[in-house]
Amino acid sequence: MEKSITLIVYPVADVEKAKTFYNKFLGTEPYTDSAYYVGYKVGELEVGLDPNSRLGPIGYVDVTDIQVSIKEMVDVGAEIVQNIKDVGYGLLIAQVKNTDGNVVGLRQHS
Repeated sequence: MEKSITLIVYPVADVEKAKTFYNKFLGTEPYTDSAYYVGYKVGELEVGLDPNSRLGPIGYVDVTDIQVSIKEMVDVGAEIVQNIKDVGYGLLIAQVKNTDGNVVGLRQHS
């Protein structure tokens, strides 16, 4: 099954400065704005700002079963960076590192 990257998350040190930049860069205001995540909708893509991470940018794909997807990634050599985590409202995310050391993400909506 072909997947699309639906979310790209950038680590930011100063969320207020980053919002000023991304508001201009993306030409829109964030649809969600909290101390731990700022999210923008740009067409079919979501662009996120994460003030609590130094990894990135990280591209996320939406999956129907995150547990199965993590196992599939590990089976082909990936290493779990962040195990499955509920980030609110039943939204599950996880991160894996591929064999070249690049971190990618998986996201499951409930």
